[in-house]
Amino acid sequence: AMARFQKKWALNASLTSSGLAFAGEPAYKAAMTWTLDEHPTALKYFASLVQSDEAFALLEAAISIAQDAQPDLDLQAVMAEVDRLQMRLGQRLAGERDPLQCLSLLNRFFYGELGFAGNLNNYYDPANSYLDHVLQTRRGIPISVAVLWLELAASIGLPAHGVGFPGHFLVKVVLPQGQIVLDPLTGESFSASNLAERLQPFWDSAGITAEEAAPLALYLQSASAREIIERMLRNLQEIHRIQQDWPLLVAVLNRLNVLRPELREVYRDRGLAYVQWGVPEKALPDLELYREELQGPELVYIDKTIDELRRSLL
Repeated sequence: AMARFQKKWALNASLTSSGLAFAGEPAYKAAMTWTLDEHPTALKYFASLVQSDEAFALLEAAISIAQDAQPDLDLQAVMAEVDRLQMRLGQRLAGERDPLQCLSLLNRFFYGELGFAGNLNNYYDPANSYLDHVLQTRRGIPISVAVLWLELAASIGLPAHGVGFPGHFLVKVVLPQGQIVLDPLTGESFSASNLAERLQPFWDSAGITAEEAAPLALYLQSASAREIIERMLRNLQEIHRIQQDWPLLVAVLNRLNVLRPELREVYRDRGLAYVQWGVPEKALPDLELYREELQGPELVYIDKTIDELRRSLL
């Protein structure tokens, strides 16, 4: 496990007698000083949206994530576009009240008329998580498309929820006759056997047999707004890490730190991202904070990194 951790966060730096010689520092620091300074206005705004579970502003918080890449994004203009879609959907309903008919009309509008779908040609483009881009292109990943679908469903009174299903975010509508689980990219509904088939790779990777697995209902629990935003940020965290986009990775981790301040590993991940970016003065306090309650083999690696950072700052 320790080897995998070190490989994941292999330092892009060379040791010298005076400490660390960081690679690739100037370009990003010059281009994205607003991220280095943690863009306090955007981050404080995000904090106000996610502060309370009772008044959690899911749509607005999801839209605001794009400010990391587009600091001048007009959030209210994006919100207004969603409002226009809700108005158009309301006109299509023409007073319809039957939940099944409303669901059918919603899906015809969302997938047929508006043309929302998955961005299968460029699935790992960070823009797939930016709702302004998803609204413009009608393409995204399951969770970003789902957030828009859920907003439209709520506007017509459908009891719809997100589902944090392993590997593919889903949505469900809870009706008196039972719940309908749907793929947010297509509107296709899933049977229990379909869902079990989708879980099989997850069980296989975990070494779990179908008999040992938790009941299907546990995988279909409603995701809270906080959980949805966390999953969106986790997706971006992995994409930026793989693409070695350290400034945007730091920006995402800033949001995760605001969203889930109790998660100590965020300090580790942000500190190591700062190391890769070449900002040791930012990396050191995060790693020192993470180290405070650390035990086990990871402690050796973090201590070594902290020592190297301290020498580099002499």
